[in-house]
Amino acid sequence: MNLDNIVIVLCHPEESRNIGAVCRSMANNGIHTLRIVGKREDYDDTRVRILAIHAAYIWEKAEFFDSIRAATKDCTCAAGTTRRRGKKRKGKLLLPEEFVSVTDTNSAKAAIVFGNERTGLTDDELLECTVGVTIPSSQEFASLNLSHAVHVMCYHCFRETQKDFSGYTPISLERLEKTVSEITNSLEKIGFFSRTGKTDMSLFWRNLLSRAALSESEAKYIEKIFDKAAGLSQKSKQSD
Repeated sequence: MNLDNIVIVLCHPEESRNIGAVCRSMANNGIHTLRIVGKREDYDDTRVRILAIHAAYIWEKAEFFDSIRAATKDCTCAAGTTRRRGKKRKGKLLLPEEFVSVTDTNSAKAAIVFGNERTGLTDDELLECTVGVTIPSSQEFASLNLSHAVHVMCYHCFRETQKDFSGYTPISLERLEKTVSEITNSLEKIGFFSRTGKTDMSLFWRNLLSRAALSESEAKYIEKIFDKAAGLSQKSKQSD
């Protein structure tokens, strides 16, 4: 995902400080293109900057438009965020992670549209979008603050760029078999089970450790633990 092609669109936001908080959330997640349906002179520059802090540059570069359609005309899709469902509310609403998984921003822009703090996107405004996205929240208090909603969507986009930077490469199932074999052979030396139980034990460890997505160093450490345990057990038996 190319974060430079993510466009955040705020449709008639009411509170200047919320715009500042949105700028900060965007900057936290490496997203810098802000478009607002409304007029710049309707907002208090000082109040925006109070919450934007070091992300005020996003506000300074923000573009203003008369409609969602105009703000998203150079994008390949416009995702309208909403918590309300209905016949006029796009039918199926995608979850944030679903939107990210089906959106290609490597060669084209994609817009994420947020409504007014009080009303959200109206039916007519949502019609100007091409797809609907919803952020699940507790029915006890389902309405999210504007900047919080922006942060959730921006974070999912940012996380998509981090998939190749987890810090290690999980071992393959073929490599995992060596660790499982080391565990079961060591347990057998200790006398943990009879030979007939070895297959079930191997399956147990294979299924468990595959979900853990072990790194090479973690696999070796586990092997070392079980090998040492088996060695200590053998030594104890010999001394007896």
